[in-house]
Amino acid sequence: MRDISSPVKFLKGVGPARAKSLQRLGIQTVEDLLYFFPRRYEDRKQFTQIAKLEEKSTCTIKAEIISIHFHASFKRRNFNIISASVADDSGKIDAVWFNQRFLLNVLKEGQELILFGDVSSYKGKLQISSPEFEIIGEDKEQRDNLNVGRIVPIYSLAYNLSQRQIRRIVKNILDEFIPRVRDFLPYALRNRLNLFNLAKALINIHFPQSFQVLDEAYRRLSFDDCFLYQIPILLKKVITKQRKAFSLQSSQECLNEILNSLEFKLTASQLKVLDEIRNDLAKPVPMQRLLQGDVGSGKTVVAFLASLIAAKSGSQVAFMVPTEIIAKQHYKNIKYQILNIKNKTKDIRIAFLTSSLKKDEKNRIYRAVKEGRIDLLIGTHALLSEGLVFKKLGLIIIDEQHKFGVEQRAQLARKSRTKEGEFSPHCLIMTATPIPRTLAMTIYGDLDVSVINELPLGRKPLTTLAFSREESIKAYEFLKKIVSEGKQAYIIYPIIEESEAMDLKAAQASFKELKETHFKDFRIALIHSRIEESEQDEIMDDFYKRKIDILVATSILEVGVDAPSAACILIEEADRFGLSTLHQLRGRVGRSTEPGYCLLVSSERTEDGRKRIRAIMNISDGFKIAEADLRIRGPGQFFGRQQHGLSDLRIVDPLRQMHILKSAREEAMRLLALDPALTFSQNSYLKEILKKRFPGFETLMMTA
Repeated sequence: MRDISSPVKFLKGVGPARAKSLQRLGIQTVEDLLYFFPRRYEDRKQFTQIAKLEEKSTCTIKAEIISIHFHASFKRRNFNIISASVADDSGKIDAVWFNQRFLLNVLKEGQELILFGDVSSYKGKLQISSPEFEIIGEDKEQRDNLNVGRIVPIYSLAYNLSQRQIRRIVKNILDEFIPRVRDFLPYALRNRLNLFNLAKALINIHFPQSFQVLDEAYRRLSFDDCFLYQIPILLKKVITKQRKAFSLQSSQECLNEILNSLEFKLTASQLKVLDEIRNDLAKPVPMQRLLQGDVGSGKTVVAFLASLIAAKSGSQVAFMVPTEIIAKQHYKNIKYQILNIKNKTKDIRIAFLTSSLKKDEKNRIYRAVKEGRIDLLIGTHALLSEGLVFKKLGLIIIDEQHKFGVEQRAQLARKSRTKEGEFSPHCLIMTATPIPRTLAMTIYGDLDVSVINELPLGRKPLTTLAFSREESIKAYEFLKKIVSEGKQAYIIYPIIEESEAMDLKAAQASFKELKETHFKDFRIALIHSRIEESEQDEIMDDFYKRKIDILVATSILEVGVDAPSAACILIEEADRFGLSTLHQLRGRVGRSTEPGYCLLVSSERTEDGRKRIRAIMNISDGFKIAEADLRIRGPGQFFGRQQHGLSDLRIVDPLRQMHILKSAREEAMRLLALDPALTFSQNSYLKEILKKRFPGFETLMMTA
């Protein structure tokens, strides 16, 4: 007997060709198809009288065919029109289909139809263009009407697959497989929350009996998303609390010396977060803390101070960042800060490690780290190298955590090989892509959350200006004016993975044109990820030393680059960038007491692109930017599904359904409190589902 893991190509009504179309949609099994939810619904139950139809409306009518006409075009080969004059008690209208000659053998005078379609006007007369229809009186269709006379699902489709076809395929699998669907939620839980059983939810998410029933199906399946996601997260948190960590403490007197040595004062928000981190570091259990803060809020300074606390306590620190440019910038800035600390009780030995270093230099760093002769190691993914082992790793810091996977975080945490027992390092994770605190606590439920919610003193608000492609010269003139005043500027081009080669070629060509025309009187340079690391270093060093006026770059500058003299950033094809990326790029300027400007040049090709431009123009707060980005892109793209397992959030909208997220978290906590190993018989199938969806879940259970 087939089960829900069966391939779709063997299903009734599919076959090899349609199976390929389904595969393009990520559908390979029956289960994939069951969970391929409609993107919207149309109410085709309410019939409109023909006399009340209006142009540019969508309608469902019930009418009788009065006459049928066939029109072949003499001007266009292979083009024909079928028109049927249909009428009800209130009037009549023509229904027209293009290049569907076979309908001459389907439609007959006197037949009664239900038609659904758009009302348009042709030569001053209303008509329904290419309507979907059902013939009333055909017994099979009356029993099983999927396209009109009901709430009809609308799916996202691939080439060569129509809505009618996908509805029929889905209906077939529901008929065959729903009786075999097992529910993994305990009955007591469903009863307590008044949730549909899984079979009823799946039937009504595809073919709802009413919009009220649809809401209940949506609520049940959204709960499933959150509940299944929360169990591994909560287990990880329990396991972490059972582990041991080094207690890393610092006296207030020592901390005050360090703070007084800084060239600036921390904000109240930074000090509050620093206290939270200090308290965690002093405990003998591993800190797992997420530090959120808007662009330029001073997260790196807090991380630096946490590093000093750990190093002064005799432990090593691993500081991982997404790019070599940022690694070197952090290395230089932190080394400078360390040299300026007065009355140091211990010299902090600092190094940086990237994949571009020569083998001999890497091996030298490996030996020094293993022997404990390096206290703070700053680097990129190179910190995950097999050859790197720490003598006493007490703290790991990950900057821009969304650039790294969960497994990479765990891999770095396993780098410690202390002889003093099994100790886990404390972990501080930073992000400049903030999300609402309650949502963060739910999505990153294994982490405690700290927020820096104010910018350093003296920062002025950024001015954001939008220009159409036709107005790009105005944007260039604005930028020239800023640079003429002695400031520096960036010009950013999009490099999108799907069209990387074309984008890079376009950026290089545009750079050449800008250098020879609009900005020929300025010092201008180009930097992108394909340039050798040594050349990137040289270009960035020249920019920091103000030997370059305008730096043309790709979005490798999205995070971390800090040049206080940069006052203007011009973003080309701005509508192609994600909203959070635009906000990150905007944050590269205005990092001093001077005003900053962000210029957006765009063609606004898509509706989402237009939404992003409107949002970035009207919102400056990073948390609100994140909310808007989440609404536009959805959770998968926003958080990065591979990083956070959010591919398992099939239907829930985390921003709009916080109540479901919180409820699911509470129920997951309740279940684990009663049955932490999921050994009760009623939880056995739930355990199977978790193993299937989360490959590391079985290992997690064994650890617990």
